[in-house]
Amino acid sequence: MGMKNFSISLIFFAIPLIFFHKNGVSLASADQTLIQKTCTNTLYYKLCMSSLKSDPSSLTADTKGLAIIMASIGAANATATSTYLSSQLPTSSSAATNANNNKTKLLRQCSEKYAFAAEALRESLKDLADETYDYAYMHVSAAADYANVCRDAFKGFPAVSYPAKLGRREEGLKRICRVVLGILDLLGW
Repeated sequence: MGMKNFSISLIFFAIPLIFFHKNGVSLASADQTLIQKTCTNTLYYKLCMSSLKSDPSSLTADTKGLAIIMASIGAANATATSTYLSSQLPTSSSAATNANNNKTKLLRQCSEKYAFAAEALRESLKDLADETYDYAYMHVSAAADYANVCRDAFKGFPAVSYPAKLGRREEGLKRICRVVLGILDLLGW
């Protein structure tokens, strides 16, 4: 009797698998479709797709979950930039030129701004968990703006050039934030 039940269960399990395999249907295709539809709503489709595909949990996430994944990526990006800027600070306080003193001040200030951006993105994660999407939107927007504040600080010191590597990092964070904002728009807040 037990073998008969096992055989029947195996048939009910195997038939759908054969159908899906024969017709080229993948159980994950609906998840890929959600990711594609979600990323289509953002300004940076390729960035959205590559970022979400790099996280295996995106395959089982709903739209809110995709926003959480992207906000987490943004927080990691901002933290990495803050750490990078801190590593660029001089380690000794030897006599330096005024321009170097200004650059040190700017790098320190920018490191703090990127740390604030990371914190704003972490706050957006709490907002997403609480489904307070308007606050999540505000925190993600603030995170992007912290990068602008850093760039603007350099404008006050024409003798100190804005580092190209920092410019690339700034643009990366702002694009990630814009992707998160695009996903938040889908949540109907």
